[in-house]
Amino acid sequence: MSTTSFAPVAAAPAHGEKPPKFFGADSKRWHQKMLFYLTTLSLSRFFKEDPPVISADDTDTQRRSALDAWNHSDFICRNYILNGLDDTIYSVYCSVNTAKELWDSLEKKYKTEDAGIKKFVVGKFIDFKMVDAKSVKSQVQEIQIIIHDLLAEGMDINEPFQVAAMIEKLPPMWKDFKNYLKHKRKELKLEDLVVRLRIEEDSRTSEAKTHKRAMEAEAKSI
Repeated sequence: MSTTSFAPVAAAPAHGEKPPKFFGADSKRWHQKMLFYLTTLSLSRFFKEDPPVISADDTDTQRRSALDAWNHSDFICRNYILNGLDDTIYSVYCSVNTAKELWDSLEKKYKTEDAGIKKFVVGKFIDFKMVDAKSVKSQVQEIQIIIHDLLAEGMDINEPFQVAAMIEKLPPMWKDFKNYLKHKRKELKLEDLVVRLRIEEDSRTSEAKTHKRAMEAEAKSI
């Protein structure tokens, strides 16, 4: 174990917004919020520090007091973290001895799971293709949700890439409109693209209805 200074430990008065309970999802965001919260309480140092080491027969009052103070503050830090966990997760980690061990254990488990979730969302984005049988507007909403999930996982996806990907994923019957959009010189904003797709689909729907009525009228006249 590494040694630390024997300066007395004192927690700062509570301030800052307490993070919501951690249920196992979006651990990166929860860890960041908890880290900031405990930093405002001057407790984040216990994520890195081991307890002061003194021998069992050491009778120095100052060193004993420093160790007691360290244990007390570490206990507070550890329980702040534990109380930020959902009960099902709390029961798994409540027996961990120090704040450092607890923090390291949570990061090791849930950052690994986050990496798996990120790969799943990336795969979902790559595999997504719009189909002719469904409304383009509804499928645009689906891909926007996937993109939101990617951004939430920390993936840096700029707007031009989002626009290009959405155009590329248009269904087969939109091939001509896709080519029209791809060859436009002016760079489209995502919001402008979504509006254009809605207008185009409404126009196609209207034309289809007009054509159907014309065909029905022609059939009746025969």
